[in-house]
Amino acid sequence: MNLFKAMGISSDGLQAQKTVMDAISLNLANIQTTRGSGGEPYRRKRVVFSNGGLGPHFSEMLHHRLHLVAPLYRTHPDHFHRFDLRTSMLPSQEGSIQTVTFEDLRPFQIVYDPSHPEADKDGYVLLPNVNIVEEMVDMLRAVRSYEANITAFNAAKTMALKALEIGR
Repeated sequence: MNLFKAMGISSDGLQAQKTVMDAISLNLANIQTTRGSGGEPYRRKRVVFSNGGLGPHFSEMLHHRLHLVAPLYRTHPDHFHRFDLRTSMLPSQEGSIQTVTFEDLRPFQIVYDPSHPEADKDGYVLLPNVNIVEEMVDMLRAVRSYEANITAFNAAKTMALKALEIGR
């Protein structure tokens, strides 16, 4: 397997989990927001993954960065005979992870609190459809996935370094 492809897959996973953690932190920050932009309470944000292209890919960023820092030189004609840092050789956008954030349409929580400034004539307040326990479980899942992607990325990096040491 191409090590840069493995690193690209891991970086896609890191970006996807970062998007999930951003949505969760937004949900937790607005857990008491009773009046949002549309006049109703804040709606919980959810993130869904799909495969497809979004923004610059890791391989494109790496290719651009390597050309800025220093090009790779061949010291022998047999070195890197099957490896070139052209973007066409690295993972394409088709296999990347696309994240889509949408609003959760579950009903709002209804709480009886006649002293609340947003209470209706009967004393009920509409609160966001955010459940703190559910958010914390989702956050733990995202953190574990983020850690797993970092571990995979570091393993590919270590393999690349070991391969370079073998060539000495």
